[in-house]
Amino acid sequence: MKNDDKKYERFTWDEYFLELVKVVGGRGTCDRGRSGCVIAKSKRIISTGYVGSPVGTAHCDDVGHEMHVVTENGKESQHCIRTTHAEQNAIVNAARFGAALDGATLYCHMTPCYVCAKMIINAGIKKVVCNKDYHKGARSKEIFEEAGVEYELDNEEMETYDNM
Repeated sequence: MKNDDKKYERFTWDEYFLELVKVVGGRGTCDRGRSGCVIAKSKRIISTGYVGSPVGTAHCDDVGHEMHVVTENGKESQHCIRTTHAEQNAIVNAARFGAALDGATLYCHMTPCYVCAKMIINAGIKKVVCNKDYHKGARSKEIFEEAGVEYELDNEEMETYDNM
């Protein structure tokens, strides 16, 4: 091997699962957030989920968004409520097929919303690794710390989209 040849470096496990999150998110059916989620335990995939409408119902990509104004901490923002979040879909897919999540790690596109954070805690997931931050993720981070769920942010980039 020449001195200028570099040895191939494999992805770390976190990098591997975060790359899979991107692939899973490609199945999303709402252009406001084609997010994916992978739940792993002992370096094995337990469940996946992506942003999408409930099974058998219309998708945003086909019929448009179901936008609602949401007030959080006195500030209004626009949210599409037609779809189920990637984290929620990954958790319910695990339940649907009888896969226990206790002690697992959840990998996702951005910091989970507060509702997803509560579901993650109650599912027994012990670690959350996110590719990006979420502009409304502060409360999620607080509750993760309070519940003893380890939280890691891969980079400081904030996820943004139209009509925030």
